[in-house]
Amino acid sequence: MRIRRILAAGIATAALAGLGLTGAATATAAQGAPSAVSPSQCREGGGTPRIDLPGNPCVGGTYDGQAVD
Repeated sequence: MRIRRILAAGIATAALAGLGLTGAATATAAQGAPSAVSPSQCREGGGTPRIDLPGNPCVGGTYDGQAVD
């Protein structure tokens, strides 16, 4: 009985620690590139603003896939 409680406590601790690490990784990723960049920022980052494509993406470079505003 005592072993079950210890094992359950260990599993709960590991699960909570895993959730904490996942939350930290998500918070770090959310602080990445801005959601929209200017055409000049896209070019300076090595990309090409493609306002003719749906979503007006910056293609290539640092801001690849970001919307061009």
